[in-house]
Amino acid sequence: MAKRSSLFLRIVEGKKLPAKDLTGSSDPYCIVRIDNETIIRTATIWKTLSPFWGEEYNVHLPSTFHSIAFYVMDEDAISRDDVIGKVLIAKDVLTANPKGVDSWMSLSEIDPDEEVQGEIHLRIEICNNGSTSKLRCHVFEARDLARKDLNGASDPFVRVQYNGKTQESSVVKKSCYPRWNEVFDFALDNSVTENTLNVEVWDWDLVSKNDFLGKVAFNVNKLQMIQQKEGWFLLLPDKAKRSETEGALGSLRLQLRLRDESVLPSSYYQPLTELLLQSTTTNNGEEGNLLAMIDELTTTENRQEVATNLVKLFLGQGLAKHFLNFVIKLELDRTTEPNTLFRNNSLASKSMECFLKVAGMQYLHNILGPTINRVFEERKYVELDPNKLEFKEAGCSGLHRCQTEADIIQQSVQCLQSYLTELIEAIVSSVDQCPSVIRATFRDLYRSVGARFPQDRYQNIKYVAVTSFMCLRFFSPAIMSPKLFYLRPKHPDARTSRTLLLLAKVIQSIGNMDANEARGKEIWMSPLQHNIQQGVALFKEFIIKLIDIEEDQELDCQKRVALQTSTIKEGYLLMHRAKERGILTSSYFKKHYFCLNCEALCYAKMPNAKNSAYIPLSKIIAIEKVDEKCFGSPYVMQIISTDSRRQFEIMYLQCKNVNELNQWLSSLRKYCVGNKQMLNSYHPGVFKGEKWSCCHQKEKTAPGCDKTHFGVTLQEWNDPLNPDLESHLIFRQLLAIRDTLTQKYLECKGRRDTTVPISSNEGSDTVEIPNKLFQIIQDLEQAHRNFERWETSMNKNMSIELLT
Repeated sequence: MAKRSSLFLRIVEGKKLPAKDLTGSSDPYCIVRIDNETIIRTATIWKTLSPFWGEEYNVHLPSTFHSIAFYVMDEDAISRDDVIGKVLIAKDVLTANPKGVDSWMSLSEIDPDEEVQGEIHLRIEICNNGSTSKLRCHVFEARDLARKDLNGASDPFVRVQYNGKTQESSVVKKSCYPRWNEVFDFALDNSVTENTLNVEVWDWDLVSKNDFLGKVAFNVNKLQMIQQKEGWFLLLPDKAKRSETEGALGSLRLQLRLRDESVLPSSYYQPLTELLLQSTTTNNGEEGNLLAMIDELTTTENRQEVATNLVKLFLGQGLAKHFLNFVIKLELDRTTEPNTLFRNNSLASKSMECFLKVAGMQYLHNILGPTINRVFEERKYVELDPNKLEFKEAGCSGLHRCQTEADIIQQSVQCLQSYLTELIEAIVSSVDQCPSVIRATFRDLYRSVGARFPQDRYQNIKYVAVTSFMCLRFFSPAIMSPKLFYLRPKHPDARTSRTLLLLAKVIQSIGNMDANEARGKEIWMSPLQHNIQQGVALFKEFIIKLIDIEEDQELDCQKRVALQTSTIKEGYLLMHRAKERGILTSSYFKKHYFCLNCEALCYAKMPNAKNSAYIPLSKIIAIEKVDEKCFGSPYVMQIISTDSRRQFEIMYLQCKNVNELNQWLSSLRKYCVGNKQMLNSYHPGVFKGEKWSCCHQKEKTAPGCDKTHFGVTLQEWNDPLNPDLESHLIFRQLLAIRDTLTQKYLECKGRRDTTVPISSNEGSDTVEIPNKLFQIIQDLEQAHRNFERWETSMNKNMSIELLT
């Protein structure tokens, strides 16, 4: 059974932040850390005390994580960035709110005694020697301690306290991965009220006060039950002090939802998958059909998630078209007014929207990418609405030539027409680039709508049915919010955002297939009326060509859809390969173009170079970050692989920022997580001067001093499909509405008993499918309970809670 945690987080906005700059303002951005590992950095919002980010992420985590922290920073061009405050949320808080958290949270001041991290390896035991007993604490090592000194490390030592007595270890200089291997003995005293052993880690300083690095406290009375306990223990902060600045640092609005999932092996979900696949081929109407019941009973707030799970499941089976045809038929059967078709958030609408995002994202990037990039790079001032014109933004100030309102609008029209010409031409000439599964689905949609509304006055509806998804739910949202569709790494500024909005309005008007509609709503859009009329005609021709798919192309739709493209990720990085000798510095890094596909990580000096090297993904055994002090950059990662002689090889890659670093880490980890011989530990430092810089071990082949972190990944649009996970999530949704499903089934059964008898085959299916479903839900629920009981018994046998 696979266990994992999925965290959805949205950093919405901040308010009432303190001014950190001389101008009386700040330049805030957020850093997100999971157990002190930085995974996200938001965009900087310049010159504001009430920033709006609106950035959202999905993060896959190991179920053992403890907390998530949000640090609000003020960016400075010259000096070091200022820390404004932080919000710390424990995993327990998220677990206690399964529906998620959405609230304003006050920023707290950074307390050095609370900024602790890392773990310590200890063995605590009771030693009985005749009439006397001793409490022995064996301190082995620690890992990933906080960096307190300017050199990017610490000088840690351990302080052990029991029954009023204190002993200290030696100091390990310049290391966050110290090894002590020292033993401390105390006379055991059962008469004390608080029988507690405290183990504290400190950073030694010659001149200033020693810095606190964390502590662990043990209940000695509980220890006497098992006599000995050894393991890695999380270092905890000291008791929190009440901040005098509480509420004065502003607040942060966050949306978070944590979901812990235990996914069973594939065989457990096979009956549910088969029943769902069967639902697309049954002809017994809505009564007794599983997908029809899901459509009717799923709440509005959950419909998007259910649609996503179903689309990915059917895509993985190569039957997405059959599923979409079925839910579209349900929608058509219920619709009497064609102008309202697909205008609500039904399962059909949500499923088609998700289908386009999952199966057509690479197509979207190829078509819209060049124009979107051009808009961002040119950053021209564009405005058609006279009420929103800003002459200063248009450059009509100072020594610049003054322009009239008409001049600015005319320039804006020319600019927008240039963008639109390029954009529309890219779309209407993209028939061959559109995935065959999308073309076949649109063909069936076009025919179904035409058959449902054959009247002459509705001849335009079948075109609108296609463009309502392609334009209104796919192209237009991607143009308005390119970051949400992975077209750009950051949100646009106000000027660029306005240009994108106007372009999206035109594509929406074209998608409505009514050239005269925009003229009445927003008069100031009339200069683009010719482009809209021309676009409507071109899009009709485009749709005819799009749905004219050949039989051999349609057969390709029956195959499993592999979402991963030939290229998963690519771009320039700075590279350095570890050598046997020599001093490692940042000057050793050379610029190379890297390309990650499903089989290998390739690199060369230029894109499309004939001579390129590669590392097979099957040979990679670890992908981890490197300590900042090693190369003077916090954005360096290492890829550890094995050569033909099974010797370790290390490649160091330097990225531009923390987001690029984590994107590469996530992409590589997802495709290497199943590799055999993956390392459990690694060295976050480098081997130089005949020793490792992190733990000071002198053998190059010495075991790693820190645990690997391959469980932390960011969700991307081209993630590989996981049918077992999608089946599990659908099971969870069905479990939540089981009572409603039962009531619906009983109502249907009652109506059948009082109506005209139906055919034996149809009646058999109508009764059998709900019974099968309830049995499947019950079996899966029991399987999860059995696993939880087994896991609980294993944990109980392996350890006892000793920490106070």
